[in-house]
Amino acid sequence: MTDFNKDEIQKAKKLVDMSRMSKILENIREVIANDRKQKQPLILRINEAFIFNIARRAIQEKNSTFLMSIAGESASGKTTLVKNSAKACLKSDKNNIYTIICCDDYYKDASRELKAAGSYEKLFESGFSFDTPDAIDLDLMKKHLIALKQGKEIYSPSYNFVTCESKKDAVLKKPAKLILNEGLYVLNDNIRDITDVKIYVYTPFEVIKDRWFARATSRGKTGLAAQMQFHDVNQTAFRHIRPSMDIADVVINGMTTQKYIEDFINELINAIVSVLNDKHLSL
Repeated sequence: MTDFNKDEIQKAKKLVDMSRMSKILENIREVIANDRKQKQPLILRINEAFIFNIARRAIQEKNSTFLMSIAGESASGKTTLVKNSAKACLKSDKNNIYTIICCDDYYKDASRELKAAGSYEKLFESGFSFDTPDAIDLDLMKKHLIALKQGKEIYSPSYNFVTCESKKDAVLKKPAKLILNEGLYVLNDNIRDITDVKIYVYTPFEVIKDRWFARATSRGKTGLAAQMQFHDVNQTAFRHIRPSMDIADVVINGMTTQKYIEDFINELINAIVSVLNDKHLSL
């Protein structure tokens, strides 16, 4: 094959890629436009540069690992979003398409402190907090995320919210095309530099409050202990979590239904995949 023919083929490929990118952008914008018409739209804010980057990566880096970090206040709906993202991925016929890394699993062991205090009330009275970045081993979580992006297996810890015990190397996590990282501090300064997609889940305060107290009961916190921790949750969210909404690529509505989240993600995936599989847009 002559250099001339090689150059012509390269030019043709670039034209095809540009055509595909243009179509993906068009499809994504159409999905978002339809979402805005809903009574409870899922997308509250999205960065236009981010939409372009998604289309570019779908074409130019389609075999690379994608790290999606989903932050938000406690009980905002982060886990719901991740579960429905995973459901959408499960409809693919490919293995190892996603792995979930939860910030909650990386809480530092506080079982000794709880036993020494004798109760959650006494523990909180001592000034102990479960809701600051220092309570979570973010360095280990980042180390694990980097390893997964490099195609390596890791063993994540497991945390018991009732006893405050952390078990190291408890759960095998395999590398995958999509890594879903969710939690309070996944958009922390020390984490977000390795993230490809930064998502923030916004939910009104009163809704968060109701959800949080309902969940606190299942974690062994009721009465005064629950009230004391929620006060701390609100204060630390103001300092450490809410500011991360400003740097997010996408702000998600935490009030949408689980079914709508799954339907939206499926529609978005189809908007991209349909273009990649279109035989008319190929050489």
